[in-house]
Amino acid sequence: MKRSEINKLLVEASEFFSSFHFQLPPFAFWSPERWQSMGPEADEIRDNELGWDVTDYGLDRFYEVGLLLFTIRNGNHARKDTYPKGYAEKIMMVRDQQVTPYHYHWNKREDIINRGGGNLVLELYLTDERNKFSDTHFSVSVDGVRRPVAPGDRLILSPGESICLEPYVYHTFYGEKGGGSVMVGEVSDVNDDRADNCFYEELGRFPEIVEDEEPRYHLCTEYPPAAAPKS
Repeated sequence: MKRSEINKLLVEASEFFSSFHFQLPPFAFWSPERWQSMGPEADEIRDNELGWDVTDYGLDRFYEVGLLLFTIRNGNHARKDTYPKGYAEKIMMVRDQQVTPYHYHWNKREDIINRGGGNLVLELYLTDERNKFSDTHFSVSVDGVRRPVAPGDRLILSPGESICLEPYVYHTFYGEKGGGSVMVGEVSDVNDDRADNCFYEELGRFPEIVEDEEPRYHLCTEYPPAAAPKS
């Protein structure tokens, strides 16, 4: 992805979230120059990869297969003594027919919430012992009500609705055609995108970036090391 495209997407997402009166924390708008001056007081943001996250899954077709999200809070399995939070929260902008590819998590239980905009479509399978789609029927909780699911069923969440996805449930999601973008929330166990994502197809989680202009904001994987204390 080009940096110029990412910069444009971050501005669009900020305006989209604000249109629903969902305000991001101040660090969402810290400039790269400010980050150069931030010391260890901001380590929780660095170490837990809070902040902006844009991916095209290595396919270079962001508007067809991609996702933009902002991680607001998160714990850290590897550093529980320092970061004991057992939960995470994200906000996402999912565009009309923009697909997040099939994947599941070994450890993370998550609630996916339609917080506004169009309808969100999910397609679901259980995984089998080979990490493929299972032909097993199962059930999910939609706002506290159990709902039966056949393999590959489409489940549509309208604004205000949510679903709880247990570990080992393959899921893909996208904005319903013609409904516009969807503001999607996620409340979950600790998020670990480097060790707790199993994609059905081999994909890249973080994009390769062509630096055709300066970054407007750093992505969550780009923060510089903590600045040394001033003497």
